[in-house]
Amino acid sequence: MFGLFKKKSEREKLEKQYKSLIAESHRLSTSNRAESDRKAAQAEEVARKIEALDS
Repeated sequence: MFGLFKKKSEREKLEKQYKSLIAESHRLSTSNRAESDRKAAQAEEVARKIEALDS
């Protein structure tokens, strides 16, 4: 209850975006391979941003 209004950190936002992109890429992999590859590339960009925040 006390964390209800707590703002998310930049890392948490990026992790949520990464998980969403990976899930979308996986979903598209059966119907539209090119779009799936684009989503995977976007997810890799987000992963690099997360790594940059860690170091």
